[in-house]
Amino acid sequence: MNRVLLVEDHERLAKLIEKQLSNSGIAVDVFERIDLAWLAIQQMGYQVIVLDRGLPDGDGLTLLKRIRTADINIPCLILTARDALHDRIEGLDTGADDYLTKPFAMDELVARVKALLRRPAESVALQPYFGDIQIKPEEGVLCCNEECITLAPAEMQIMLLLIRKKGEIVRRNLLESAGWGLSEAVTPNALDVVLHRLRKKMSAINSELEIVNMRSLGYALK
Repeated sequence: MNRVLLVEDHERLAKLIEKQLSNSGIAVDVFERIDLAWLAIQQMGYQVIVLDRGLPDGDGLTLLKRIRTADINIPCLILTARDALHDRIEGLDTGADDYLTKPFAMDELVARVKALLRRPAESVALQPYFGDIQIKPEEGVLCCNEECITLAPAEMQIMLLLIRKKGEIVRRNLLESAGWGLSEAVTPNALDVVLHRLRKKMSAINSELEIVNMRSLGYALK
């Protein structure tokens, strides 16, 4: 399932957007602050960011600048009440992929998000790799050399996080958040089941890497 990050501090609007996207089969994580959204971006494998400009801790473009400086090329749709031409130009120059002025029709927002989701990966940043493995999110597969295997949505998000950490230890709660979202309840053994499946799939494509349990600290690719 595609996952979208929505950064919007207007509670009612955020709930409406989340509902519309969810009804279209798109998972949504909602944050109202730049700092919390930035932490989520580092943990999760989002396919699109929907970003409001007027946030409690600053202009949403501050977050977008941070994202682009970190060479994170997730497509971004800007939401704003500012409709002046120079505001739109500023957003696009910062790295936005699309721009929607408030008020807007929910159907149009969903259509624009779906259009961004259909975009092919444009850089290696969207195809993370580590060691002998690489993920191709647009195809939903994990590859080692010429061999590829399909990943389920939770497997994809968890493997994306492990690969992006490049051998560093990732805490269990962060892996659970990556696999099932930041607001969903997770059964105690759900992560263990997914890690077991991932280990089998890595073996099936003859990867030399392993997902290692690091003495109750977390997990890492080694």
